[in-house]
Amino acid sequence: MKYSQKLGGLAALFEAAAYLLGMVFFIVVLDSTGVVEPAQQIALLVNNQLSMQTVILLTYVVFGIMLVLLALALHDRLRDGAPAIMQTATVFGLIWACLLIASGMVYNSGQAAVVALAGSDPLPAVAAWVAIDAVHGGLGGEAEVLGGLWTLLVSWAALRSGQLPRVLNYLGLVVGFAGIASIIPGLTMMVAIFALGQIAWFVWLGILMLRTSPGAAAHNSGVETAAPRPANAAAAR
Repeated sequence: MKYSQKLGGLAALFEAAAYLLGMVFFIVVLDSTGVVEPAQQIALLVNNQLSMQTVILLTYVVFGIMLVLLALALHDRLRDGAPAIMQTATVFGLIWACLLIASGMVYNSGQAAVVALAGSDPLPAVAAWVAIDAVHGGLGGEAEVLGGLWTLLVSWAALRSGQLPRVLNYLGLVVGFAGIASIIPGLTMMVAIFALGQIAWFVWLGILMLRTSPGAAAHNSGVETAAPRPANAAAAR
């Protein structure tokens, strides 16, 4: 279990780094925030194909793979204190990971096809990209409801089990609520709150998992570990 916790800690730190990489690349390097017209997007794809495919690979496909490792490590750490909550959380975490991987693969394969088409037939390339981008956005988290549910449930389970610091868990609850709220029309700005909050959550969580064994984090942070539940009570959950 110690090995899985270290692996989960490294995965959490990678998630935070991937978030930052995506933000810096698309907002600062490409300055793509004002690129809204499909024709502008096609030009961006053509001029930055390799770099964009690399960043998408890291921030969606590899991110999803690392998320599987982190979700399973957290399940091992927290399941004894809140088995039903962690079972549900892990299911949402794995679904989220699968959709992120699929989203990244759709984006990269779609980009390659559109770039190849753009030189000879620009209009069909634009139409194809509109469809591809919609699928990518739907799978990858234009609304972060799955990520929000996973983060919220993990933080709730950690509060129940006493395995992580309370302040970290409260941060996770806020981040989770922001992700879930992003699905509500008119509240899409909550995606930014979710992303920024989850970066801090991932960093704190990753450092904690690398430095401490299960039970030690809560003890070292002044949080008492939850008392063991009676066998019959645990079975009833």
